[in-house]
Amino acid sequence: MRLTTALTENARLATFMLGHFSVDFMSGLLPALYPLLVLELGFDYNAIGSLAFAYTAAVSLTQPLFGYLADRWGVQRLAPLSLVWSGLFLGLYGFVRNPVVLYPFAFLAGLGSGAYHPIGASRAALLAAERHRNTTMSVYTVSGTIGYALGPLAGVVLFRTFGLAGTLVAVPLGLVAALLVRWALRRFRDRSATAHAAASGLERQIHWRALVPVLAVVMLRSWAFMTVATFAPVWYRELGYEVLYGVVATVIVLSGAVGTLLGGYLADRIGSWRVLIGSLALALPALLLFTALPNQFGLLAAALFGLLADASISVTLVAAQRLLPGRAGVASGFILGMGFVTGGIGAPVTGWIADRIGLQLALGSTALALLAALALCWAIPVGVFRRPSVARAASA
Repeated sequence: MRLTTALTENARLATFMLGHFSVDFMSGLLPALYPLLVLELGFDYNAIGSLAFAYTAAVSLTQPLFGYLADRWGVQRLAPLSLVWSGLFLGLYGFVRNPVVLYPFAFLAGLGSGAYHPIGASRAALLAAERHRNTTMSVYTVSGTIGYALGPLAGVVLFRTFGLAGTLVAVPLGLVAALLVRWALRRFRDRSATAHAAASGLERQIHWRALVPVLAVVMLRSWAFMTVATFAPVWYRELGYEVLYGVVATVIVLSGAVGTLLGGYLADRIGSWRVLIGSLALALPALLLFTALPNQFGLLAAALFGLLADASISVTLVAAQRLLPGRAGVASGFILGMGFVTGGIGAPVTGWIADRIGLQLALGSTALALLAALALCWAIPVGVFRRPSVARAASA
């Protein structure tokens, strides 16, 4: 009986991971689409940047709202609808020829991704056993990372073969993912997360103020990671590395995925606090080493930085969910959405700094963001890093 239950829950988790993979895969198609918009529609760099921002803003800023809706009324309809919506709008993306229409269209396309992220994360959290919660959330998170990493590669093949019409692949992908998620939800006792917390006697223990330093740590960590991943290829290209400049971003992102998995596993075994402090403290010298090695050996430092910077992703996500019991969707929306948008803001700020002091020093200056994140860790209540049963036993 226990084996059957475990297999069923793992199948449900895998289905939500497939939804996460699909929605991020569809988002990953866009970077490969933008060069075609330049060639075929005459977009300049500013227009491409504005288009990307319209999509990113919809994805990130709406996540807390959709998380609230998921916590309040459940996700039976909202989860499949978000995948269908994302697939439909991204699928038709390549057929919009009017630049004026394309901006609101990009925003509407981003709403599907913005809706699914807090939904999937909150349901993965409900499926996770407390002793494996960090591991579960790290695996769930990496499913999206893999999708986003494969999206541009698939996009290159699709757009070379079919041109802008290659975006149509998103329609069947979104539909299939929606049907599977709907199937999983029909076999998932979907009470709203608020009702779940009330039944567990946890609803009163909500700590909104304590969420602020957790959110600040996430935003600063994302600032450093996304900035380095964005500008490292530019720096290596300026250094004259014709091949390595195209590899370095992939190395950082894939190392970040490995770090997310490793960090979640270690957090469940040696403690979330140790993983959070240790990974941020070690990411600092790794980043400085990377900026001090403008050669092929810098790839090793880049890999080490990516691994360490993202090792605490599941730790902060689980901490936010524990601070807001019964509001896992809202907590997930804040952590995933605000982290994403801050990473997007950090890149142009660092670019502005690089125009004045040079790219190498500007990349090194992002270590200040990591240092600030490390300092803010001490503002987070230590009890949030313990499993609820352990925390109650300690306070008894």
